[in-house]
Amino acid sequence: MELKEYLHIVKKRWLLILSVTLVSIFIAALASFLIIKPTYKADISVIVGNSQEANANKQNYNDVIMYQKLVKTYSEFTKTRLVSEDVINELGLSMTPDKLLSMVSVAPKGDTEFITISVKSKKPAEARDIANQLAKSLKKVSNEVKKADNVQLVDEAVLPTSPASPKPFLNMGIAFVLGIFISVGIVFLIEYLDNTVKSSDEIEKMLDIPVIGAIPMVVNETEKKKRKR
Repeated sequence: MELKEYLHIVKKRWLLILSVTLVSIFIAALASFLIIKPTYKADISVIVGNSQEANANKQNYNDVIMYQKLVKTYSEFTKTRLVSEDVINELGLSMTPDKLLSMVSVAPKGDTEFITISVKSKKPAEARDIANQLAKSLKKVSNEVKKADNVQLVDEAVLPTSPASPKPFLNMGIAFVLGIFISVGIVFLIEYLDNTVKSSDEIEKMLDIPVIGAIPMVVNETEKKKRKR
């Protein structure tokens, strides 16, 4: 019976649920297509390992394990001010190292010797150029600091052709789900705050006594005219 009552409440206020959901989808679409500026992402991969050993095929199992452990070190090295300042100087960027680092994310590729450097920017060419220079600056600065050429460039970042965010249809889908949850919550809140009695069944439930009869409300002609006005 409770389930039927819940469904009855939803059915009674379906228009409110539909309105809130449609408004949520409209706001998400408006923000995704017109308000939020698209952000582009460029990725580049580097490998941690000694190039001379790799060329001479001298790497053994212990060397591979060592370089895999060094991946985390070089991942953190990528996000240092030394590397970001070198990128700014090489590209002639008018931004602070902190601003540059806020655009950068670095992630090791599982249990491998690879590091993926990702750069997000409002300009696709800027994202590509910064990603490529970050890899070069990491190789240069780490070589100067650690006196070892352990960073090898694998490939170059390419110009992103489509934005990484926002994703309009994903946002609209999330707005649809949230709109339903919010609107249903509002409906049940309204029903909870409404303390008026609308039927004899509600009286029986509240007072736990049977209803013998009901007196219909009679509206005279004068009252009808007042209501029409």
